[in-house]
Amino acid sequence: MTEILDPGATAAVAPTASKRRPLAAVLAAVGIPMFMVTLDNLVVTNALPIIRTELGASLSDLQWFVNAYTLSFASLLLTAAAIGDRLGRRRVFLAGIALFTLASAACALATEPWMLIAARAIQGLGAAGVMPLSLTLLSAAVPERMRSAAIGIWGGISGLGVAVGPLVGGAVVEGLNWQWIFWVNVPIGLLALPFAVRMLDESFGGSRRLDPLGLVFAAGGVLAPVWGVIHGAEDGWTSAGVLGSFIGGATLLAALIFWELRTPHPMLPLRLFRSRAFRVSNTTGFTFSVGVFGSIFLLAQYFQVVQGYNPLEAGIRTMPWTLAPMVVAPIAGLVVDRVGARSLLTTGQGLLAVALAWMAAITTIDVGYAAFVGPFLLGGIGMGLTFAPGSTVVMASAAPEDRAMASGTNSTIREVGVAMGVAVLASVFASHGSYMSAQSYVDGLVPAMWVGAAIVAVGAVVSLLLPSRIDPGH
Repeated sequence: MTEILDPGATAAVAPTASKRRPLAAVLAAVGIPMFMVTLDNLVVTNALPIIRTELGASLSDLQWFVNAYTLSFASLLLTAAAIGDRLGRRRVFLAGIALFTLASAACALATEPWMLIAARAIQGLGAAGVMPLSLTLLSAAVPERMRSAAIGIWGGISGLGVAVGPLVGGAVVEGLNWQWIFWVNVPIGLLALPFAVRMLDESFGGSRRLDPLGLVFAAGGVLAPVWGVIHGAEDGWTSAGVLGSFIGGATLLAALIFWELRTPHPMLPLRLFRSRAFRVSNTTGFTFSVGVFGSIFLLAQYFQVVQGYNPLEAGIRTMPWTLAPMVVAPIAGLVVDRVGARSLLTTGQGLLAVALAWMAAITTIDVGYAAFVGPFLLGGIGMGLTFAPGSTVVMASAAPEDRAMASGTNSTIREVGVAMGVAVLASVFASHGSYMSAQSYVDGLVPAMWVGAAIVAVGAVVSLLLPSRIDPGH
């Protein structure tokens, strides 16, 4: 079995110990917790119709069941990365696993929509301590020559977690009940904690002070416009509350940039954006998350609401899409250094845009499932070509001491994209359709899918701007 030496490659301060670890064990130690937190992005999607009935939830509640997680996740990713640099990356990673596990139990015990939303928000806080540091700990443990391949495997695990969320949720709901989509995290978290303690060495970044004002600006700047998008279709796009949320969000984001340029210890080091590769990769990651995950949120419910399948049957029918990234992402990681990240990312985004447009074009009340197999496969391949090259570009474009913050920034932007995608596409859906009948659902779904395809297509064009050679700061 291949073994690696933890050299603390991404840390400004060396790890406390250097021990030989099997590569597979290190990948499992960072990958299993990361799989859990990415799985929970969309694990509720196939359970939403049942949760809506049992908890008496509204369409707005359904969006918040997803967005409470993604927004709290996104809001604290950078802060968690900064705390990890200062207090120890493994220590914060373990704390994130523990909090995520406890919050999962709270989700399972929820009996009202607000209780599930609150518990999902706490889950997101725990996930923020896991996601960026999993990549940083892996990069620190892997020699340079093996890094792209390791990140490819990491990307495959991440993609698998996101993609099989609806399938796992459907299977659990059908076999047990919706609460078990959260209970299943508890034993996994309890086993992952001691395993990570044994297999991961501690490492630190440069000493960083926390940036609480930056956190407030960033969280408010993200929450306000997403709230406006969620409520725009229902309250009116020109209503005082919706317009106020957009103006307030823009003001807070402007204040964030102003503050981060002047504080000596910024939560978001804007110097990272001097790199064209970093800017392009994050822009593509954002458009990818908006278009794809907003579409999945609605499409996962289509097979139940319109075609009458149970949650497990609906999840099985998405498998051509959900399983393809597990195969394609590791292969992309192995060949990215030879083929080039730009080629893989552009191809992946192009395939995804075509797949979403294809789905939008064929979706009717009575379309046969066979018609979806082709676009599902195309979409899965596109996702697989996106995860690993995008992460490789982000890590390669940052200096070693900035890689934790670069990973945190990239994860933040992608999670904001997930939240914004669910909000935007659900608003498009609500403007054209509803849950009142099968035809009404399709009337809302089709234009939302077209919007998702257009957004991903923009990302495909932007990805062409990636430089052929990627160096830190360029």
